[in-house]
Amino acid sequence: MSKYPIHKTEAEWLAELGEERYRILRKKGTERPFTGTYNLATDKGTYACGACKTPLFESDNKFDSGCGWPSFDESIEGAVEYVRDTSHGMIRTEILCATCGSHLGHIFNDGPTATGQRYCVNSLSVDLNKD
Repeated sequence: MSKYPIHKTEAEWLAELGEERYRILRKKGTERPFTGTYNLATDKGTYACGACKTPLFESDNKFDSGCGWPSFDESIEGAVEYVRDTSHGMIRTEILCATCGSHLGHIFNDGPTATGQRYCVNSLSVDLNKD
């Protein structure tokens, strides 16, 4: 049984998300840099989990980090879970949707704003609900 409020079988997630979104959200994949829909997006609204639609980030917290993925300097309180990630020979902090456990990306302490944080998010991990 999942520790998250929303839980489905992997077969259900795959059927719902499709192969590429499933690879990123459920199998912790990464899209190629500079290819995502939201990398340079400037529309106003709320970015929600691409799997369960939980609001995660406000567009006012989005900035162009130049890294090739959408970047935010903070998340909506309680919406994101932080997990130590030692894959690929690095020590990083993975960010997950706190409602369904889907992979969003990673957080780094090199952001240019007062928070000092850069949430580096896959475009396929989120959907923008425009204002």
